[in-house]
Amino acid sequence: MTNPVLVDVLRGAVVESAHRGAVAVFDADGKAVWEIGDTHRPVFPRSAVKAIQALPLVESGAADAYGFGDKELALACASHSGEPAHAELARTMLAKAGCDESALECGTHWPMDHEATVALARTGGIPNALHNNCSGKHAGFVCTCCHGGIDHHGYVTAGHAMQEMIREAMEAVTGAAHDAGHRGTDGCSIPTYAVPLRNFALGFAKMVSGKGLGPVRAKAAQRLLSACMAEPFFVSGTGRADLKLMQAAPRRIFVKVGAEGVYCAALPELGFGIALKCDDGAGRAAEVMIASVLARLLRKDADLSAALERLARPDIESRIGAKVGTMRPAEALSS
Repeated sequence: MTNPVLVDVLRGAVVESAHRGAVAVFDADGKAVWEIGDTHRPVFPRSAVKAIQALPLVESGAADAYGFGDKELALACASHSGEPAHAELARTMLAKAGCDESALECGTHWPMDHEATVALARTGGIPNALHNNCSGKHAGFVCTCCHGGIDHHGYVTAGHAMQEMIREAMEAVTGAAHDAGHRGTDGCSIPTYAVPLRNFALGFAKMVSGKGLGPVRAKAAQRLLSACMAEPFFVSGTGRADLKLMQAAPRRIFVKVGAEGVYCAALPELGFGIALKCDDGAGRAAEVMIASVLARLLRKDADLSAALERLARPDIESRIGAKVGTMRPAEALSS
């Protein structure tokens, strides 16, 4: 099955590029609310499922033991920009468990935020693992291990107790098997599993509604998503799409980007979970897709829907800042 074109890229009035993809919107009872394209094809969710991966941090009691509030829980679900506030919060999370950045096994890269990179370089500094966009998630893993008396060394490897806790949570929430045959390695070195897009949508519907989850897991899911919606800066960073979307409707929208054109989202007031993928992995198109899907699902709120539609039609600018084109939802997504 060939997925339809979901995003057009225009230069002037001419379509210069097009992006295909698939979208799944489900409720917690497993009912398909809206599907476009092949939602049965297994895809790697990458960072879009960090909120599910953070469930053991809360369920184990580690989050409470270390006094974590909304900011820390949001960072545990984040692909942050490596801004000073992000790196410092990851450091303090580790310190509460008696660790430092040397415990992180996510690797090192320069901050995703340009200003943070310039500021770090200007002072002669070099990045460390705290600047990695996944450092909050990994800090959560280390803290979970320390609280549970588990040796955190090698926590990124398949078969480690930490990864088995995550795999169990992913299987239980999504309803899909996470087996070795569909396992890959994420950019931050932990296992990632390819399962159908529709299962991720179902999973986030269960996360946001609590349906189909036990009481402890339902409470943990509610706490994590609520923290992300309360502190969207710590989920993403300055100028990022996740921040803009969650700020457009405070505490009404949860969104989380994943690499290679993936997005997962949840709408508390509707109890819907959303998962989508841009086939060619383009993040710019995935951002248009998620904004457009949210605008349609929230169309009863005309002002909010209009604001989301504007985010779904970003300008393309020349090097001098002149508008030379735009991106827009294609017919299959907007009709």
